[in-house]
Amino acid sequence: MKRVNNESSSTTIICSLPISGTSYQLLHGAIWQHLSSVLFLLLSLGAGLGTATAQAQTRAYVTNTSGTVSVIDTATNTVVATILVGIFPSGVAITPDGTRAYVANIINSISVIDTATNTVVVTIPSGQFPTGLAITPDGTRAYVPDQQDFIVSVIDTATNTVVTTIPVSATAGVAITPDGNRAYVTSPGEGTVSVIDTATNTVLATISLGTNQNPFGVAITPDGTRAYVTINFPNNVVAVIDTATNTVVATIPVGVGPIGVAITPDGARAYVTNDDSNTVSVIDTATNTLVATVPVGVRPVAVAITPAPQTPTGKEQCKHHGYLKFGPPAGPFKNQGQCVRYVEHH
Repeated sequence: MKRVNNESSSTTIICSLPISGTSYQLLHGAIWQHLSSVLFLLLSLGAGLGTATAQAQTRAYVTNTSGTVSVIDTATNTVVATILVGIFPSGVAITPDGTRAYVANIINSISVIDTATNTVVVTIPSGQFPTGLAITPDGTRAYVPDQQDFIVSVIDTATNTVVTTIPVSATAGVAITPDGNRAYVTSPGEGTVSVIDTATNTVLATISLGTNQNPFGVAITPDGTRAYVTINFPNNVVAVIDTATNTVVATIPVGVGPIGVAITPDGARAYVTNDDSNTVSVIDTATNTLVATVPVGVRPVAVAITPAPQTPTGKEQCKHHGYLKFGPPAGPFKNQGQCVRYVEHH
């Protein structure tokens, strides 16, 4: 692992999952042989990223292996920006305050995007073949995995050491429930999803998705009741798992080669990257139906969605977002939250 500090943002990044699809493997077969299959399971991620607000306040960041990131306005489901990043971008993660998007470029770098301007503000050299990212709410370090196969590594975030490993065949994606009690890990070679108890670090259940199934990405709704799993070629669907019973309750056809999946902060939509269709499918989670298809860049892989904006609780948070003063939430400032853009006169 290689530690990377970035002074422009106080976050911890853990490289999380290698993402691949049939066409992705064909394109980058030589690279794929070296990609790590390690999945870093961070118990602190279970706390979630805050309360939900309207979709109009969120953006979906989609990595395209052609070398760009497409930014989707989730209110209109249109691409509002295309950002040039490094070579073969794969994983993407967004800081809890929504101000930065970190993109893992397979050819040894991490691009840092300012989400206010949708520009790359810094490129960080990384270890070999970074593939996926996960960000903890309060850290200051970045890690890049090298090469390990068929395990989930459990990291003690206080000491940044691996405390145990859990055998899971052909790992691809991982998501942790909001309460931090369970981790869902996909295994494309086995056609299964493993459910891990994070207290005991043991596999509680193995969910079979049927024969000839290749699950890759997984995301869990903010209320923790459902897991959305992309199932790649030749099935091209998203399976919906009821986390109370660990059974598949719905199957939704999407584009060709679905890989990544992310859910909006309000839980209303799931966004799915289709590697072989060059599109993103938008699913209404209330009805589990496809409601939109968004054209993006060439061979989209991963997707991350900005968190709901947080109400500032102090002066420093106001300054961080460019406001001039921290004021009470009522009175003349009630329509502007607790940060106000004015200079107080004495």
